[in-house]
Amino acid sequence: MRHFTTGLGLIITAFMTLPLLLVILFSFGTSVVMTFPIPGFTLDWYRALLARDEFAGALRNSLVITASVGLGATAIGTLAAMVIARMRPRRSATAMFLFGLPMMMPPLVLALAILAFFSTIGMKLSLATVILAHLTFTLPFVILIVSARLRDLNPAMADSARDLGASPFTVFRTVTFPLIRPTLFGAALIAMSLSLDDFIITFFLIGGGNTLPTLVWGMLRTGIDPQVNALGTLILLFTIGTAAVALRLTRFRG
Repeated sequence: MRHFTTGLGLIITAFMTLPLLLVILFSFGTSVVMTFPIPGFTLDWYRALLARDEFAGALRNSLVITASVGLGATAIGTLAAMVIARMRPRRSATAMFLFGLPMMMPPLVLALAILAFFSTIGMKLSLATVILAHLTFTLPFVILIVSARLRDLNPAMADSARDLGASPFTVFRTVTFPLIRPTLFGAALIAMSLSLDDFIITFFLIGGGNTLPTLVWGMLRTGIDPQVNALGTLILLFTIGTAAVALRLTRFRG
């Protein structure tokens, strides 16, 4: 039985990782056609990608969106988590469920719902609408992560600071924030990673311009280009790097 489960685990792992490894491998291949084994190694596709005019604009838009979402989701999510932490268990569970709804919805349904809302209020599609939309599905992750960390804190430390006359802001600044600071950085990185990888919601709400995922989609419309593999590799490495750092900072055990 152990050999069966080990073999099954290896098959599942290979099924999940081999496509990603092939994207990385083909991004360094000299051939325009994706063939294995690759005839040689080159960085020409990365140079060609960096020379594209639309790449600079897509990179700039992605950086603006991901940075804004990371900061916004962390700030709002931390405040929400602190409020939820003070609620009674039943109300806290209800609040967590309501905040988690966007995370459970299919991205296409969420994108259409947000698009309909912005159209109703007459808001023009732009980077701002993308940022607001990304906040809806990244906030639940931040709230869950920060709430879990707040539950692990010893309330006696904050109570002692209050007994000494510290204001709520002083308690947060001198007691709570130093203890949860690594978790906040990790939550921000996770929010940024989710935002960078999103395609469906961004596609519906960006209006004009591109982000890195929508640029990949646009490049694929004209055929499979090795530059797509190069861009996919850059996105993949950023995502893996931020996820690894975030998981370490948040001490994820699930």
